[in-house]
Amino acid sequence: MLTIKQLTQAVGQGITPRMVRHYHQIDLLPPPERSTSNYRLYSEADIQRLQRIVALKQQGFQLTHIKHMLSDSAASQGPEALLPQFQQQYQTVLQQLIKLRQTAMALEGLLGRDRGCQSTQAAAIAQLRLLATETQAAQSISEALWAQLDATTADHPENFSEALQRLLPDLSQRPEIEVDVLSHLVLACGDVSLAAFVKFSRDAIKAARESLQAGCTVVSDVPAVTNTLDQTRLAHLGCQWTTLIDNPHVNDAAEAEHTFWQSTDWSARLMPLIDGNIWVVGYAPSVLMKLCEAIAQHRYRPALIIGLPIGFSHAPAAKRQLMQLDIPYITVEGTLGGGLLAAVVLNRLAASLIEKPDCHCYLQGQ
Repeated sequence: MLTIKQLTQAVGQGITPRMVRHYHQIDLLPPPERSTSNYRLYSEADIQRLQRIVALKQQGFQLTHIKHMLSDSAASQGPEALLPQFQQQYQTVLQQLIKLRQTAMALEGLLGRDRGCQSTQAAAIAQLRLLATETQAAQSISEALWAQLDATTADHPENFSEALQRLLPDLSQRPEIEVDVLSHLVLACGDVSLAAFVKFSRDAIKAARESLQAGCTVVSDVPAVTNTLDQTRLAHLGCQWTTLIDNPHVNDAAEAEHTFWQSTDWSARLMPLIDGNIWVVGYAPSVLMKLCEAIAQHRYRPALIIGLPIGFSHAPAAKRQLMQLDIPYITVEGTLGGGLLAAVVLNRLAASLIEKPDCHCYLQGQ
C-alpha cells in the first residue's frame, strides 16, 4: 500500500496530493483505505485508475466526462451511452477553437501588414486599447479600425513573404526546401497553424529530388489532383503522371471513397504502380490505407508518398499508418489536407529541383 505522496510519485505527470484529494471529493477516485493512523493508503488499482484519469485529461476530456467513462454504469451500457457526451464536449471545444481562430485572425490582420500598410498600425493598436468588451460601441470602433487599416491595402500589392516572416513559427532549424514547402502550403490554405501539423520523414526531400531527377512516374488518387500538378515542370524533368481512379466525375473525398470501394479493379491496379513512384493522395483516405497495407505486407517500396487525404476517421488513421512505415513520406496530421495541398507539395519539390539543383540543405544533420 502507498501513501498519497508515493501514489503521486508513482503516477508522475504533474499529479499532486491536492489534485488527488480533489478527485476524491468529486468521486472520480473511490474513497481510499485508511491506516491505523488515518493516513490514506492506495493500491495498484488506484495507480492504474489515476493513470487512466491523467491519460484522458491529456486527451482533453473534462473531469465530468472522465468520471462517466470510468463508471461501472458506462461500461455496462456500452459506447452508445458516451457518444452524446462526446458530441457535447466536441461542440464546446469547437466553440473555443472558433473564438481562438477569431483572435488569431485579428492578430494576423495586424502582424501580417507589410511596410506599405504599417503606417496605420500604431494608430490601430492605440484604438484597440480603447475597445470595451461586448458592447455595440466596441463593435463600431472595431469596424472603423479595420476600415482604416483596409484603406491602405489598395495602394500596392500584398507582400506575402513579409507577412509569412512575422506569422510563421521559427523554422530556422528546418531545411530550406522544407520551409519553402511549408510556406506555400500556408499560402494555399490561408491557415498559418497548418505548418505545425505537416510531417516530413527524415529522408523525404532527398528521396523526392532523386526520384524526380530520375524521371519517375507521379501517381495521383483522382483526376482533380492530377490536373493540379505542375505538368510543365514534371515534363521538363522527364517525369510522367497517371491517375489511379481515372474518373473525371469524382469531385470530392466522398465520391473518391465511394468510387474506390465500388470496384476492386482500383485496388488491383494499385499494386503495380507502387514501386519506385511518387504517390500524391489528396482525396481518398482508403487509397492511402491500401497503399500502406500493401507496403507493410508485400514490402513494396514507393519513392515517396505525399499523403494528405481528407476525412474524419479513415484519413487520420491512414496518416498514422503512413508515419509508422519505414518509407519516405510527407503528410499532415489529423483531418487536414486536400487535393490542392497535396499537389502544392509535389509542385514545390519539383520547382525546387529545377530552381536549385545543387541545393543540399536537406542533408544537414543526417
